[in-house]
Amino acid sequence: MRKVYNKILQITGSVIAVQASGISYGELALISSPSGSSLAEVIKIDGDLVHLQVSAGNRGVSTGDEIRFLGHFLKVSASENLLGRVFDGKGEPRDKGPVLSDHQVETRGPSVNPAKRVVPSRMIHTGIPMIDVFNSLVESQKISIFTSAGEPYNELTARIALQAEVDIIILGGMGLRYDDYLFFRNRLEKGGAAFRSVMFVHTAQDPVVECLNIPDLCLAVAEKFALDNKRVLVLLTDMTSYCDALKEISVSMDQVPSNRGYPGDLYSRLAERYEKAVDFTEAGSITILSVTTMPGNDVTHPVPDNTGYITEGQYYLNNGKIEPFGSLSRLRQLVNKDTREDHRSLMDAMIRLYAYFQATLEKKAMGFRMSSWDEKLLKYGRDFEEGLMDLDVNISLFEALDRGWEILSECFSPDESGMRSDLISKFWPDSSDVAMHG
Repeated sequence: MRKVYNKILQITGSVIAVQASGISYGELALISSPSGSSLAEVIKIDGDLVHLQVSAGNRGVSTGDEIRFLGHFLKVSASENLLGRVFDGKGEPRDKGPVLSDHQVETRGPSVNPAKRVVPSRMIHTGIPMIDVFNSLVESQKISIFTSAGEPYNELTARIALQAEVDIIILGGMGLRYDDYLFFRNRLEKGGAAFRSVMFVHTAQDPVVECLNIPDLCLAVAEKFALDNKRVLVLLTDMTSYCDALKEISVSMDQVPSNRGYPGDLYSRLAERYEKAVDFTEAGSITILSVTTMPGNDVTHPVPDNTGYITEGQYYLNNGKIEPFGSLSRLRQLVNKDTREDHRSLMDAMIRLYAYFQATLEKKAMGFRMSSWDEKLLKYGRDFEEGLMDLDVNISLFEALDRGWEILSECFSPDESGMRSDLISKFWPDSSDVAMHG
């Protein structure tokens, strides 16, 4: 039988301290008071002094309240009954549906043994050319969208949720405004993806501790589905809100701050979640795509800086487009060799020409005379941005590759494209094709 404690030694914000023994980090406790009961989670153990984060804040909590440790971590139901449902940071229904208690699993389990993993080798098609063609998303990859406030990252995340060729989508929202929550919910429902998706949402008005639970809830459910041979894509937005919640709690506990006030174990906290990405040898997979907003668009900020060391690349969303130069999927070479024979060569040629276009823009801005080659580059840059970079473009990988050839043929002669002659003879559009598509 678990002991019951009835003497709270300290109350600081939503963090309380009690003297107890035999307690585990992350363990749940139930606090009973005359005004009701509330869950709390162990967030620090200093000898026999145990600090707990109260889910609903400290309102109504007094030093004489009863504390009973439950002996387990936060649990969540992980069955197919979750599909189409929306839950909060406690794992309780936000959509007014029934409470689910079947197939419960604990959150915050260990990462998968590397011996049970396979090398990533399958591409996840998204219908977004700047991902599929130039920085392919790979199954079991962990990658983040680096962006800043005001960019359409929620719209991009929703599009990926609707279009990604996977079995299950798990969307974790942290610190969302209520209208952003409604946006995601409506897009998934109207887009016909609700039947294969689960949402765990923490809004800005919810208790801060629930924000910390969102990635763990998402990943615990994802692992259960992956073990049932499902290809799972976990979308987390926004991990900066998660880190800000860590910062807020560490400040309330008077912990010595690290860089810009964030806790010293920020890297470990992030890595513990991202390392859940896995492709099982005899089961499914977990792919993690997160959003990391950069305050002031500063890539040296502690959150994107630490994230960059952990993840396998990033998509850099800037000025409403996925930038070809700031973005890098380090695993793309594992899959784009097997898509179509022209994929790699076309990708390299188009990015090289786009770099020339950027240099030409600078020349034009400084008043240099434009040569005929410069004029071709200016046309190419405009066509490339409209035909492939625009986030409204929604075409398959092979359609995007064909469009790339069309853009090249409309702007350059074959010998100016930098492509191999064997690929030109096979894929270069004839004049009638160009006129038709133009």
